[in-house]
Amino acid sequence: MEKRKLDKLGIETSLLGFGCMRFPLTADGKIDEAEAEKMLDEAMARGINYYDTAYPYHDGASEPFVGRAMKKYARDSFYLATKLPVWQVESIADVDRIFAEQLERLQTDYIDFYLMHAMDKNRWDKMLKIGCVKRLEELKAEGKIRYLGFSFHDSYEVFEEIINYRDWDFCQIQLNYLDVNEQAGMKGYELTVKKDIPLVIMEPVKGGSLAAFADDIMAKFHQAKPGVSAASFALRWVGSLPNVKVILSGMSAMEQLQDNLQTFGNFEPLSDAEQATVKEVVDLLNSRVQNGCTGCSYCMPCPAGVNIPGSFKVWNTYHMYQNYNQVQKSWEEGLGEAKQPKNCIKCGKCEAVCPQKISIREDLERVQADLDKKEMIW
Repeated sequence: MEKRKLDKLGIETSLLGFGCMRFPLTADGKIDEAEAEKMLDEAMARGINYYDTAYPYHDGASEPFVGRAMKKYARDSFYLATKLPVWQVESIADVDRIFAEQLERLQTDYIDFYLMHAMDKNRWDKMLKIGCVKRLEELKAEGKIRYLGFSFHDSYEVFEEIINYRDWDFCQIQLNYLDVNEQAGMKGYELTVKKDIPLVIMEPVKGGSLAAFADDIMAKFHQAKPGVSAASFALRWVGSLPNVKVILSGMSAMEQLQDNLQTFGNFEPLSDAEQATVKEVVDLLNSRVQNGCTGCSYCMPCPAGVNIPGSFKVWNTYHMYQNYNQVQKSWEEGLGEAKQPKNCIKCGKCEAVCPQKISIREDLERVQADLDKKEMIW
């Protein structure tokens, strides 16, 4: 397993981090704990030592499950990351209450990597006003937090403001080969290098969007490196950046875990020729992808029952594959009449919380119109 040294912190982490927001599910939508625990056990056996969860993941079930599943392992044999849901914080009392609940859920006395979750300008200003950062620094001084950081969803300018506020132990941003100019982006990456702040990456495969493509794109990857997955190119692209210390992958099946273990078990940065292939793919994808939804589900639940990220995933896949047959089952059965965009009531709640700042209501109309055609695009 590829490891990266965080010289600033004096530790070493596995480059592949296990993201605990997309565990396999049972038929009723709950975590398939037996299968998920097998995956965690395999990850531990193969050298993954960074496990990332959060208070709201799996409707609040991720932290308790991770706490139970990891209890069998020595606490110092892995790093545990979780996050403060700052949108639920109105006072310091809320910080203390939620943090204490997280320790109980995770069955631990301390959190290794603790993040202020999904920071943007409004949330940052609010946390400063109530003294949240100061309180978290106190918890760190007490030994209840080892390393303090934040995850981020806003513009580069806001990222610059937050990262310059204090000497953060680490931070977490969204980065992949399609999002170099989105949110913090590559400018944010370069700033972390300048400030010597270790970087954790989320959405390296863009919510799965960079894992499967139309035949013409897959042929480019197979020609560049036969026998490997498209996802491995996305992960290796991010891992080729030296200040990236952990790459989170939200794995929902053992097959995905095994594919990632193959990528990171004998990690190779992208060659110049492979970088050129990725550039070709980016140019082609940018001409097809309809919006930048990552499937983070911050927009959910929808009051009208629309599956917003599911609709956008079908829509983007439809355009990438250029064939309705590729998405027919997902559209007609997976979403069905009840969850399709035509049920949108245009309340706007989704747009208020979307990290990608997508014009969701307008795009949902386009989704419905496109998928109703049930045809080849070209």
